[in-house]
Amino acid sequence: MNCWLATGAPGGGYDAISSGNATGSRNDLITMPATEAFTAGLPVEVGQIDRELKKLWDASGGVMTRASLINLAVYSEAPDSLGRNTAIISQITENHACRAIVIAADPESKESGVEAWISAHCHVSQAGRKQVCSEQLSFLLKGKQCGLLPNIVFAQLDSDLPLYLWWQEEFRPPIDPQLWAWVDRVIYDSKIWRNFGEQMRLVEATQREARQRIVLCDLNWERLIHLRIAVAQFFDHPATHHHLAGIKALEIKHAPGFRSTALLFVGWLAGQLGWERSSAKAKSLGFRQKTDDGKQKIKVSLLRKEGEPISACRITTESAVFRIEHKPGADLLDVFFGRTEGRKMRQLLPAGKNDVVELVQEELMRGGAHQVYLRAVEQVRDLL
Repeated sequence: MNCWLATGAPGGGYDAISSGNATGSRNDLITMPATEAFTAGLPVEVGQIDRELKKLWDASGGVMTRASLINLAVYSEAPDSLGRNTAIISQITENHACRAIVIAADPESKESGVEAWISAHCHVSQAGRKQVCSEQLSFLLKGKQCGLLPNIVFAQLDSDLPLYLWWQEEFRPPIDPQLWAWVDRVIYDSKIWRNFGEQMRLVEATQREARQRIVLCDLNWERLIHLRIAVAQFFDHPATHHHLAGIKALEIKHAPGFRSTALLFVGWLAGQLGWERSSAKAKSLGFRQKTDDGKQKIKVSLLRKEGEPISACRITTESAVFRIEHKPGADLLDVFFGRTEGRKMRQLLPAGKNDVVELVQEELMRGGAHQVYLRAVEQVRDLL
């Protein structure tokens, strides 16, 4: 059960939150049932946020328990982002208690100003008694006030909990060291990047500003997790290890707009198996692999096809074929392995979903520095 605690006109987005129509008492914040419409919450003065939050929890009568494991800041410049991101945060907090700092920015606005709201997302605990709640602080920045982003984020952090920043826009220079020095993980989606090389240089610059402490979390990479697991399981058994050195061709079918996703998959295989680019020519998809008798060429083909982000992957060796298919809307991957002369095997494996909530939740569950991702990027950087 989910209880969305907010007041105001339904809908969300700039039209709903900037009109000043939010009404209702603090008790309304506590008792309002879940609805499909999401609102910004209770309007507050920026300098009074802590005091108003305390009043909110005092008014709950002890039926709500505040919980927070991380600070999750979300930044967007899309006109409808506050309503959309509030709905997303509501789902994320079912499994990841946090203090959410949701920021909508309008840098092109001729007006300058800051508006703020407080709200909470509550979910009944597994014991079925108390509601476990995550706070959300929402901000609308206009015009010159968009430069206050670092100050707003830092002022609202919950204790010394780690800060995860979900950046929903392309990165722009100059990099602000004040902001990035505090970030533990930056979440982004390289699929929206128009110039991968330029954007990646900016991301790497943020890492340098933060002395390499930032973990890079690319949702475009996360889309590949189930496909990578399916391919890896082909070679789990010692009897199939020798096929790794005999790969002759790789064919990937990807949906329009997901070429970068397919290239990250190519980069993953190349990075993990030590492939080398067979040509320094830009945009060349040829690779070579070291063998006992020299270097074997590997033909890589990317084909565009409507459907799932990656709808098919086919790996061919001298004596076997490994194939994975993801049919439109299917929950499972159709996995096939067959020797040219010999046994064949077919099974179904989880496919995952190209859903932003699921992708972000996968990232929030993962630790480590994502070194495999960085190796994959390095292999195909100039192809993206």
